[in-house]
Amino acid sequence: MGTTDLRTTHRAAQRAAAIVLPLLVAAGLAALGDSLTTATSVLVLVLVVVGVGAAGDRLAGVLAAVSSGLWFDFFLTQPTGQFAVNDPDDVEVVVLLVAVGVAVTEIALWGLRQQARAAGWAGFLDGVLESADLAAGEGVVPDDARRRVADLITTVLGLDRCRFVAEPAPRGEVAVLRRDGSVERDGRSLAVEREGLPTDVEIALPVPATGGSAGHFRLTVASRVLRPSLEQRRVAVLLADQCAALTDGVTSVTGPAPTTDPAR
Repeated sequence: MGTTDLRTTHRAAQRAAAIVLPLLVAAGLAALGDSLTTATSVLVLVLVVVGVGAAGDRLAGVLAAVSSGLWFDFFLTQPTGQFAVNDPDDVEVVVLLVAVGVAVTEIALWGLRQQARAAGWAGFLDGVLESADLAAGEGVVPDDARRRVADLITTVLGLDRCRFVAEPAPRGEVAVLRRDGSVERDGRSLAVEREGLPTDVEIALPVPATGGSAGHFRLTVASRVLRPSLEQRRVAVLLADQCAALTDGVTSVTGPAPTTDPAR
């Protein structure tokens, strides 16, 4: 079974649990009778929603919130055993339960995104520091250093391929990744966040040098549409800059495709 199949199966199981778990919890709360207040029951169901939402699936969190509201209505409001609410206060509780559940799910997802972003930046920083050490180290073989930088650029952007070419980028034949992170093609700036990186032509990432160019990295995106963030593109530019001090003497150094896809 492939990674995509496993991910799909995992999400399906999450969403099924999001529907069934509130049912079981609400039934258990109903079995305790009057020993629990309505407020306590609501808080327990909110905890269930938080637990589901913290897994990072928005739809599962929403399903858990709606399921909690429905089963709270069925088991814990009068008349019990029916999807009907006669007391306006109970109607308010059901609505608030669903609203709070959805809000908490969004907060949990925001926290997960921030955590992932922080981890990504830590990895990017490690790559920049590694490439700087390669460029500054004594006895560094330019081929090896450029190959390693090509690997890092490939990983940061999620490319199919990256190679170094020790000559200026041909004008008009390729798109260009500029120092500010923008991507230009035929003199027009591309909206990478919306359109993605071009897949029908390669992308040149120039390596600056005193009085001209030390060459460029040739970036290939062909198998899928990639939309790396501006920060990722600027990290790639910074990585390429580390090769500016290396001695010339290599015509092409290729970086293999990464084993992971961090950009999506």
